[in-house]
Amino acid sequence: MRKAANAMLSLVALTVAPFAPFVQAASAATVISIGDGDTISVLERGQKLKVRLACIDAPETAQSPYGMASRNQLKALLPLGSTVSLRVQAVDRYGRTVAEVIGKGTVNLAMVQSGQAFVYRQYLGRCDRGAYLAAERQAQAQRLGVWAVSGGITRPWDFRQGGGVQRRSGATPAAATPTAPSVSPLSQQASGAHYTCKQIGSFARAQELLRQGHSYLDRNGDGVACESLR
Repeated sequence: MRKAANAMLSLVALTVAPFAPFVQAASAATVISIGDGDTISVLERGQKLKVRLACIDAPETAQSPYGMASRNQLKALLPLGSTVSLRVQAVDRYGRTVAEVIGKGTVNLAMVQSGQAFVYRQYLGRCDRGAYLAAERQAQAQRLGVWAVSGGITRPWDFRQGGGVQRRSGATPAAATPTAPSVSPLSQQASGAHYTCKQIGSFARAQELLRQGHSYLDRNGDGVACESLR
């Protein structure tokens, strides 16, 4: 009877397995360098791997002083020589291993909690979306890191596309002053004008207006203006 039951379980497993989502078991690795706020290098089974932290996007190094602050936070969470586990999700087009890094908790999530990285909404498919978004909302409410500026600094994905604004080198987050958006027709209007997303026409420009105090552009309060323009 028991043999029959085991045989039946094996048959069920063989039937279900091909349709189960791929999940790679976490693997141990040693941290050997920190690139920026979302990139590290590790040594795993004698092989050097460049790891892109999944589900988050940290300020670029050129986004002074936020990029270096983010890198320093990651260095504090992952001292060189520390042992971590990698919950691998993919390999990106640059050959980097995309993974959640597990040290004393999930490091990716800790970066968002500290306000030193944004949630990368476009790539949340294999992460706990609710946990990451809740962490970002809390960091924003507490005005931590990138959220010290009202509405948050220019998103790194916008900065990379050329729509970001370089702030003064050495300026503190509280003192950083965003440059007015280059929206010619709108810039000539009165400062109290009420803009629509259609008028603005650019996600990067909408973000700049949000940072200037046009909070009505962020309808759901997640720090992202005019999401329809993304």
